[in-house]
Amino acid sequence: MNLQKLFLTFFGSGLSPKAPGTMGTLASLPFGVLIIEYMGLETLFMLTFAITIIAIFEINKYEKITGVHDQQEIVIDETAGIWLTLMIAYSTMITLDFPYIYELYVVGSFASFRLFDIWKPSTIGWIDREVEGGLGVMGDDILAGVAGGLFMAIILMGLDKVL
Repeated sequence: MNLQKLFLTFFGSGLSPKAPGTMGTLASLPFGVLIIEYMGLETLFMLTFAITIIAIFEINKYEKITGVHDQQEIVIDETAGIWLTLMIAYSTMITLDFPYIYELYVVGSFASFRLFDIWKPSTIGWIDREVEGGLGVMGDDILAGVAGGLFMAIILMGLDKVL
C-alpha cells in the first residue's frame, strides 16, 4: 500500500469489506476525541482544514489513476466530517452539565454524523450527486459534518433543559 492509499483509506480502515464509511468514521473518532482533549479544538480544526485541502487534490489524482469517482475505500472524507461534528458538538457540550454528557457527546456525534452522511438530505445529496472530483467527495461529508454537529448541539441543549 502506497502513502496516497494509506492517507485516502485512513490507515486502511476504508478497505473493510463491510461498511467502509462506518469503519472509517469509527477509526477517525478516537483520534478526533484525543486531539480535542490533549491538543485543543484549534489543533483539530487546523488538521481538519489541512486534511480537507490535501484530500481534494489527492482524490483528484487517485480518480485520474483509477478512472472511478467516489470509491467506497476512500474514507478520508469521513475523517474530516466526523471531526467537524466533534468540534461543533464539543463547543456546546463544554457549556452544559448533566450526567454522562461526555459519553453522549461522543456516541451522539458518531450517530448524528452517520445519519447525515447516509441520508444525504438537501444540499448534501446534491453535492454528492453533482460535484465532480475531490471537491464532491469531500464536500458532502464536510456539510454532513456541520449538519451532524449542529444537530448534536441541539440535542445536547434540549437534554440540558429536560434533565
